Amino acid sequence: QVQLVESGGDSVQAGGSLRLSCAASGYTWSSTCIAWFRQAPGKEREGVAAITSDTGITYYADSAKGRFTISQENVKNTVFLQMNGLKPEDTALYFCAAGGFRCGSRNRFLEGNFGHWGQGTQVTVSS
Repeated sequence: QVQLVESGGDSVQAGGSLRLSCAASGYTWSSTCIAWFRQAPGKEREGVAAITSDTGITYYADSAKGRFTISQENVKNTVFLQMNGLKPEDTALYFCAAGGFRCGSRNRFLEGNFGHWGQGTQVTVSS
């Protein structure tokens, strides 16, 4: 059974940094797209960054480009989201999600493609 466990969320001031972790287990796909999504109160969930496990190719939402970096540590099956220059509008519950496919420019943030989700970790950025 695929399990995803997020950690690293915290409360920080604007301009600060956080590193989120997503520990993944139980999957057997040769290619896995793991993505970070976030959902702010009263807003729809949105994709932030994605990475394919076997290629290492990454994708970012416009809001994340230049500030966030997604990476992976294959030995530990962990995906990270390094977030720098945090803004109050980054405040949200951050989820990681996994699916048995390669992330692509068109499918990377299609929620229906991801069959497995974590419980989320809260990020709060104060001004």
